[in-house]
Amino acid sequence: MKKAVYPGSFDPVTFGHLDIIERSARMCDHLIIGVLNNYSKTPLFSVEERVNMLKSLTSNFANVEVKSFGGLMIDFVRANQADAVVRGLRAVTDFEYELQIAQTNRVIAPEVDTVFLTTNLKYSYLSSSIVKEIASYGGEINAFVPEEIAERVRKKIEDRTK
Repeated sequence: MKKAVYPGSFDPVTFGHLDIIERSARMCDHLIIGVLNNYSKTPLFSVEERVNMLKSLTSNFANVEVKSFGGLMIDFVRANQADAVVRGLRAVTDFEYELQIAQTNRVIAPEVDTVFLTTNLKYSYLSSSIVKEIASYGGEINAFVPEEIAERVRKKIEDRTK
């Protein structure tokens, strides 16, 4: 792969996301992490905060770039002249959904392939939603996200409950 896009909301970024980023970066010349700015949802972190967190966490990868996008992911992929989309799979339910999206994107942009990476087994249960829920009840999330992210999640939730 020459250039690939790994899209997602990354709200917050987890060890599972970082696993996919690291593995994808080894497989392509240039990896763009596309941070979705979904205007119909209210994320915990702004798109700018999520981009900055990912830039900090991936600064050791020379071939990784972090950008935000809104609208159709396939338009973002085309605008960045990427050859492939990388998607992480945790379970069969992920595959069914991701396959539908990949097939639709293939109709829209036949020049773009989708590559599925299965998540490391130790992260197969992990999602940003679970992290936020645990944190919202005061639970410990350091096993799921880097320390700097855990601190930011706790602070953001604390600020929202004031």
